[in-house]
Amino acid sequence: MRKIPVLLGAIPAIAIISGLYGALHDQLSFSVSSEYFTRFKYAQFGFEPQWFGGHRQTVAVIGFLATWWFGAFIATFLAGTALLQQNKSEMRKAIVRGAMITLGVAAICALLGLAYGWWFIRETPDGWLLPAGVVDRHAFLAVGSMHNCSYGGGVLGLIVALTDMEWRRLKRKAQPPRTAGSPS
Repeated sequence: MRKIPVLLGAIPAIAIISGLYGALHDQLSFSVSSEYFTRFKYAQFGFEPQWFGGHRQTVAVIGFLATWWFGAFIATFLAGTALLQQNKSEMRKAIVRGAMITLGVAAICALLGLAYGWWFIRETPDGWLLPAGVVDRHAFLAVGSMHNCSYGGGVLGLIVALTDMEWRRLKRKAQPPRTAGSPS
């Protein structure tokens, strides 16, 4: 029962951290292709920049809203799996480590997606939306690749984090217990 508050606290905490990641991620995205937002995301979210005080603020809000829920989804798996840990201290450590791994892999995949989009995507891939009037198609497509790879990186990061969490738990379980007076 002592672990349930850790689980319940981890989900909103990771959701907020994920939302902040999204806000920062979209600042980079906007720097590469403002049209990704002005011709696509603003309409998708039904937002006008003046509502939030300008483009950068609006992009941050969109980034937060586009990712907090994904963080909550990821946190549910991280915290749920962390319930297997021996105690709430180990559970907390496992969740923090898992969140850092997931976030790191997502960020690396986002940057790789941007690079891939920049250097290799020349035509609009099947199934992708390219709104009418986009002037810098190249940058728009690169940012689209970045966004797709960031979500894919979140899933990949979750798989890596859960594997790491379970591997470490089993490794600790296999170690003989320490006795009082034995060297650390």
